Amino acid sequence: MSATTTPVAVPGPPRPQEPRIRGPLHRLVRPGAAALSGAALFLSFPPRPLWWLALPAFALLGWTLRGRRPRAGFGLGLLAGLGFLLPLLVWTGEEVGAVPWLALATVESLFVAATCLGVAAVSRLPAWPLFAAAVWVLGEALRARVPFGGFPWGKIAFGQADGVFLPLAAVGGTPVLGFAVVLCGFGLYEAGRLLLDRRATGGLPRGPLAAAALSVLAPVTGAAAALPLVSTEAEDGTATVAAIQGNVPRLGLDFNAQRRAVLDNHVRRTEQLAADVAAGREPKPDFVLWPENSSDLDPYRNPDARDAIDRAVRAIGVPTVVGAVLSPETGPLRNTLLQWEPERGPVATYDKRHVQPFGEYIPMRSVVRVFNKDVDRVSRDFGPGDEVGVFDLAGTRVGLVTCFEAAFDWAARDTVTHGARLISVPSNNATFGRSEMTYQQLAMDRVRAVEHSRTVVVPVTSGVSAIILPDGRIVRRSGQFTPDALVAQVPLRSSLTPATRMGVLPEALLAAVALGGLGGAAALGVRARRTGPRKP
Repeated sequence: MSATTTPVAVPGPPRPQEPRIRGPLHRLVRPGAAALSGAALFLSFPPRPLWWLALPAFALLGWTLRGRRPRAGFGLGLLAGLGFLLPLLVWTGEEVGAVPWLALATVESLFVAATCLGVAAVSRLPAWPLFAAAVWVLGEALRARVPFGGFPWGKIAFGQADGVFLPLAAVGGTPVLGFAVVLCGFGLYEAGRLLLDRRATGGLPRGPLAAAALSVLAPVTGAAAALPLVSTEAEDGTATVAAIQGNVPRLGLDFNAQRRAVLDNHVRRTEQLAADVAAGREPKPDFVLWPENSSDLDPYRNPDARDAIDRAVRAIGVPTVVGAVLSPETGPLRNTLLQWEPERGPVATYDKRHVQPFGEYIPMRSVVRVFNKDVDRVSRDFGPGDEVGVFDLAGTRVGLVTCFEAAFDWAARDTVTHGARLISVPSNNATFGRSEMTYQQLAMDRVRAVEHSRTVVVPVTSGVSAIILPDGRIVRRSGQFTPDALVAQVPLRSSLTPATRMGVLPEALLAAVALGGLGGAAALGVRARRTGPRKP
């Protein structure tokens, strides 16, 4: 008989496992982490200069979502969305109460929840940070379009005006900038996880670790490579521009009750600037920019308002853009910018193209009235314009983007592709008091400056008016609720950045990557259900 031997199994390195959290509160750890990641995202937005907090926020969100089932991803994403958007959008309830604020934040958080469902689904794929970041961009793209034309407030790119990734706005606009931040955050988590696993097992393949490291380094390297696209060189000479902030008599929605006082404030501040120019205290501007709603009295129907505006424009002696509300006898109101010449009066108009739902018009008015009677403060809806706004002001082509329109990628780009050498974003933030809204909007304007390599001038009724160079730096700014006139000589530029040339293409490509990842995740799920659990 021959002797037989039984092979002895040699134990290998332990398989890495997710650390299990025990104790009565262990079920709350991931939900708490999801809400904390949302709160960190909020803190990364202006007026706080904490842009870098977006990276640990997404790293924490990656830990929360990786390997979760899609249904769990949706619930965790809803908590992250509420943690982010409830504090970010609190200004929307400044004057109309908590119900509209909570409703808006909840609806927008549902988009974040759906996005996180997608992130959880693709988190089982190789190179999942890439697909997850693309899914986030797809979620933002949908949120910027539906419902009622979308609400892009809170796009990750808008929190990066002070960050190292900002030059990427010139490469592919807000989608590429946001993608880079999200990819870097998810990549940080994945790199850290793989390093810990490698340390525990001693045998983790280097390929996945290298891919995770690349997802961290590529956005930073790309931002450095994009720096040459950011320039303040004057390609078409310079212009001396003045932004007027007249201030309002009181805060809130009822500032409109003193429309004549608002107009008089802007007339008075323009006449004071004219006196300063005559005395040599200020250089004479080539043109003057007033904010949105600087004349809520229709100058075509109100001779006193027309005379007051004409007097101010004649005093300064240069073309002036006046924000006015036009009230035709029939049809909707118009939120209009008027090009007012010293000797000819109004010669051109731009009607705001994206009017704000629930602010400038009330969709489903009878339904909304059940929840909030304040809808009737908007007694007559505004209608949208349909033409791109570019005025020729003393030989300078100035693109016009009215207030809320700055949140939409197409609005600023349209003016540049139609020849604008400088962009103006006249705004009215008086409704939102001393909230963070004006700083959040100013950050958008800084991103738009880099995205299109244009000076951006922001005249505001009462918030923070500013003059922004094409590299995103603010060279002049006002205080809140303080009459002021900002005057600066700024560069005019005509070249087009890659972001301007490509338009929606980068967003579409990233959306295709996201859909490919979601399709791959779905196929893996189907295959797993068909094959069932493997037998030992």
